Amino acid sequence: MIGFRIAEVSAHCDLPCGVYDPAQARIEAESVKGCMVKFHASDDEQFRQRAVLIKEERAELVKHHLSVLWSDYFKAPHFEKYPNLHQLFNESIKLAGAGGVKDSTDVAVADQLLGKIDEISEIFWDTKKVAA
Repeated sequence: MIGFRIAEVSAHCDLPCGVYDPAQARIEAESVKGCMVKFHASDDEQFRQRAVLIKEERAELVKHHLSVLWSDYFKAPHFEKYPNLHQLFNESIKLAGAGGVKDSTDVAVADQLLGKIDEISEIFWDTKKVAA
């Protein structure tokens, strides 16, 4: 009889980590900012209303993509290594929601959101170096 060796394997996530990327949130946040810029550049009230509507939709997508990263990609070891990560996600998701870009057409608020996404992205890519 031939002996079999059972190898133990483990995975970081339920799907290959390649499906997660903060770039998705960043693209939507760039759209939010773009809508704000176009809003301020126009005096056509219908156009401005459409810009706000699209901004709101894109802000929801930012929140979605950030929430997925927070809950599905990042695991306990990441939160131990980066103790500010929970707060960073909380602040980012709030900036993408009410009290942030959803309640504002201020481009500076969109820039704050983009800055937080950049911070998350730096940590994300640092974790990918460790995992590789």
